[in-house]
Amino acid sequence: MRDLFDEVAGKSPLDPNEAVRRTSRAQLPQRFYTQASVTEEDGGFAVRLDGRAVKTPSRNALAAPDPTLAEAIVAEWQAQGETIDPSTMPLTRLANSVIDGVTGQIDAVTDDIAKYFGSDLLFYRAEHPEELIAREAQHWDPVLYWAADTFGAHFILAQGIIHAAQPETAIAAARAALPADPWSIGALHVVTTITGSALLALALAHGRLDADQVWTAAHVDEDWNIEQWGLDEEAAARRAAKQAEFAAAARVIAALGSRRS
Repeated sequence: MRDLFDEVAGKSPLDPNEAVRRTSRAQLPQRFYTQASVTEEDGGFAVRLDGRAVKTPSRNALAAPDPTLAEAIVAEWQAQGETIDPSTMPLTRLANSVIDGVTGQIDAVTDDIAKYFGSDLLFYRAEHPEELIAREAQHWDPVLYWAADTFGAHFILAQGIIHAAQPETAIAAARAALPADPWSIGALHVVTTITGSALLALALAHGRLDADQVWTAAHVDEDWNIEQWGLDEEAAARRAAKQAEFAAAARVIAALGSRRS
């Protein structure tokens, strides 16, 4: 199996948007297979194209730990038309990133998520107008109270953009609540970088918020600005691409969370 995602999107990055940017500039390869399927092997669920194993850009087997995730990846391959467009395959790209970039580096990726606990979106509040202040409080305060009550992670809020140093004890407590498996950590990294909030990612992982609630909470300020000024076509396209990546990551978190519960 030739390295399609190496040719089209390059090595799978932890930043999902970089793959999308590269894909938009690349010539898409022709579809060369008829049927995508799943095979259970070695404790996982491998993707096959016309019975042949699919490899990641680093030559690892493309496989998922959960059958529903593997079937969803297969659905992305099956949905391709005459050409293969990785920008329409967020779960496949996430799988490549996890398999090639997270497995064996869980601590490093977890540390990268934990950096957001020091400067999380939820800490920095608008100074005006009152309606925006109220919206931020409505969507963000319950998550902060939950983190404090559940994990003992007490964070400090600030207005505007002036940095507020967070207690190391709070950061450590929140970091300790992150899952330890590569797929969950990889998906949480995507959610964190897209939303700008590791606390929202943590709330999603623990079932405190669902995916729609996290997306809404992460876009309180952006949605406010859209209401005031509107949304142009280019910005709408960027938002839609990010939402597709977010939805793929949330799907992974939900699938693996149900297996742990």
